[in-house]
Amino acid sequence: MPVVTTIAMGLLSGARMIDSPNRDARPGGLEPELIVVHGISLPPGRFGGPWIDRLFQNALPAGEHPYFETIQHLRVSSHVLIARDGTATQYVPFGERAWHAGTSHWRGRSACNDFSVGVELEGTDEEPYDQRQYETLADLVAALQRAYPSLAEGWIAGHSDIAPGRKTDPGPAFDWRRLEDAIRARGAAFRREVLA
Repeated sequence: MPVVTTIAMGLLSGARMIDSPNRDARPGGLEPELIVVHGISLPPGRFGGPWIDRLFQNALPAGEHPYFETIQHLRVSSHVLIARDGTATQYVPFGERAWHAGTSHWRGRSACNDFSVGVELEGTDEEPYDQRQYETLADLVAALQRAYPSLAEGWIAGHSDIAPGRKTDPGPAFDWRRLEDAIRARGAAFRREVLA
């Protein structure tokens, strides 16, 4: 499993790189201020396979699974996917806007894609995430905070935090305390504001 240690020119060392067309420039030169944690599995509840890569490349074959017919029209991406074994794949450079959050709000601001980094964890709302995913995510958070002073305050949110009622991921199976402990063990900051 690669250990995430550095970010140079918006790219993550040790990550597999797959280019997603679903991205554009951040408006007005905004820097990332928030890390958004997502959960994803394709088909739902299944892990492994090429389907997340294909979704983010607009190449998901509708005929491979009935669920794919319902989502193959989506134009979405994330900056990084962390697989069950902790390996990282990067789709969009961190200086660009990935299309991961959709309609979203955080601390009085809308359009979270403009100022956030999206990180997908391969998983479901109900099944515990793997320890290797927490370790890689904590490494990534620490590396992002070193590379981007705008992330130094340590703000992290779940997709469900910025799109309540619309999104539920990463779900109740995600252990926020475990993530916080892993991030702090790396000397990085962790702040999360849960809306009531």
